[in-house]
Amino acid sequence: MADRELHVLLERIAVALERLSPNPPARLELEGADAFVFEAASGRMRPVPRVARLPLALLHGIDRQAAVLLDNTRRFARGLPANNALLWGARGMGKSSLVKAVHAEVVAEMPHSLVLVEIHREDIEHLPRLLHGLARSGRRCLLFCDDLGFDAGESDYKSLKAVLEGGLEGRPENVLFYATSNRRHLLPREALENEQATALHPSEVAEEKISLSDRFGLWLGFHPCDQRIYLEMVERYAAHFALPVEREELARQALEWARLRGARSGRVAWQFIQDLAGRLGRRLPLP
Repeated sequence: MADRELHVLLERIAVALERLSPNPPARLELEGADAFVFEAASGRMRPVPRVARLPLALLHGIDRQAAVLLDNTRRFARGLPANNALLWGARGMGKSSLVKAVHAEVVAEMPHSLVLVEIHREDIEHLPRLLHGLARSGRRCLLFCDDLGFDAGESDYKSLKAVLEGGLEGRPENVLFYATSNRRHLLPREALENEQATALHPSEVAEEKISLSDRFGLWLGFHPCDQRIYLEMVERYAAHFALPVEREELARQALEWARLRGARSGRVAWQFIQDLAGRLGRRLPLP
């Protein structure tokens, strides 16, 4: 065979091998920001230069939860052992706000020590691929999933269980996983009851489902607030933003707002403050 023919044949073989072999995973870029959103479609990170969050000092009524989560996060940022955390409970009581505020607090104390990476609930199936990329990033990463939960029939929770603790590789040392959920065990009660009713061994079904939340070493419960705490939240916001309203009038309007909403929570208090500031023609200079 002539040299030219051999050269052409080798080129064809090389092209065929490139088509057969998968492309190497793209290296996750975690430079230029301390917060990112994982985009599963492209497998890349979208930097978030300005995170929508409130200062930790403004989150009232969850002091114990804040102290525990802040201590856990500080230890992780310093390279010490720390636990995955599940923040569960009542809607609007500051679960996701606390995660973002704690991250900001730690980064303020130790600049660039910790990067916050958000993964959307619908992208959980891509979690193993994301963790593999984060392990190679060289940065300590706080992986955050807001409103995590699974409906009856979904199987994504099994891959999440393996990734958190039970898999062969386990969780990378430079990654910690925080999730928020309205459900303590991440699945609706009726889903557990229905599967138990149709299973040959109901107790085993319950154990399999509940073992997912057991993978989180830290459980922090958030409960509905009473009227006193709700008004204290409103007063703290109003004082921080210097809104010119007398205390009695502020309480009257805040209670009327809560009655119209049919609920009292940190979210309702913040929505009232936004409405009040708008009516007063004041801007809210968030960090």
